[in-house]
Amino acid sequence: MNFLLLSLIKAAVIAFVLLTTLAYLQWIERKVIGHIQLRIGPYRVGPHGLLQPLADVVKLITKEGVLPSHVNKFFYLLAPFIAVVLALISISVIPFGPQITIGPVTTWMQLTDLNIGILFVLAVSSVGVYGVALGGWASNNKYSLLGGLRSSAQMISYELPLALAIAAPLLLANTLSFREMVDYQSGYWLGFIPRWNVFPEIVGFCIFVIAGFAETNRVPFDLPEAENELVAGFHTEYSSMSFAAFFMAEYANMVTVTAVATLLFLGGWQPPFPEPYSNFIPIIIFVVGGLIAVFHGLHPARRMDRFTLPATGLVFLGIAALFGLSLFVPVLKTILMALFWFCGKIGLLLFLFIWVRGTLPRFRYDQLMRFAWIVLFPLAMVNLLATGLVVALTSK
Repeated sequence: MNFLLLSLIKAAVIAFVLLTTLAYLQWIERKVIGHIQLRIGPYRVGPHGLLQPLADVVKLITKEGVLPSHVNKFFYLLAPFIAVVLALISISVIPFGPQITIGPVTTWMQLTDLNIGILFVLAVSSVGVYGVALGGWASNNKYSLLGGLRSSAQMISYELPLALAIAAPLLLANTLSFREMVDYQSGYWLGFIPRWNVFPEIVGFCIFVIAGFAETNRVPFDLPEAENELVAGFHTEYSSMSFAAFFMAEYANMVTVTAVATLLFLGGWQPPFPEPYSNFIPIIIFVVGGLIAVFHGLHPARRMDRFTLPATGLVFLGIAALFGLSLFVPVLKTILMALFWFCGKIGLLLFLFIWVRGTLPRFRYDQLMRFAWIVLFPLAMVNLLATGLVVALTSK
């Protein structure tokens, strides 16, 4: 198949899946926080609120885009564009699975490969601060400006421990390629312990996750927004789709950070258990989930559950059957298993992001900066030096 045509097909598939994920990540967050706070969450639009993201998109598209008279119009409109583009472009170098062959076509489950993919993601994320800072400055609003300044200081400060945390597994694998990093983590110690970097680099993983919270402006590091201090921070003067663009960029950055953490520390698409045991885990999960949904549908707590839960259960059972079929079709097995383990690890990390938001309070600004420079940065430096020493002593 023509390389350009194949690239366009993969780009279309990745864009559709990613944008759909970003829309429903907002629904998942509202549902999880609702349960944490003993609330229902969105449930009126569609069964269990599943159509709420579509309603939100329609609402934001049809709302009037208010352009304040006192703003710098060019940079005001440029800021959300920069934020979204730089947030989405990093996905282009993220591998989702190994090489596959479908008929005459052999391709990687990745849009494009760079042997310096990790540096590319770091570079793009570093430039991403311009979207938030520019939006705060161009709004010509003191609250927005303070939010933009906070974001600039916060993201620049936490990029240092983030980069140092990333450098530690790079020393272990001696590569800058995401694919080679995943290959390095294949196999098992003692036949059952996965060779993931998270075990020797547990300190680096924790530093990366904490810095990832700050890089994505999530609680407890959401000082650029801080509704009770800055009204809404850097996006106070934005409305309609330009307002939504900043939130789309935030969720896209969350997906990128969790994907990079999965590739660097959690083995990418490598399963946590050796075959054939790992092949049956997704089947068991979807069968159990499907049976539970059917059971609750037969004993509904609400009238709508009588129809929606059995339908959900049948979908789960159908997915389980597809995984069962894949055991006899090597190509299908490679695709489904890689996507299941890769997306499952990302999903757990995204749940951690949401869980923390519903649990922890916001830091004060001085606490945030002190934690970055006095605690996180020295700890990341010590971890990197210790890793380098171990690699130097054990290398031949």
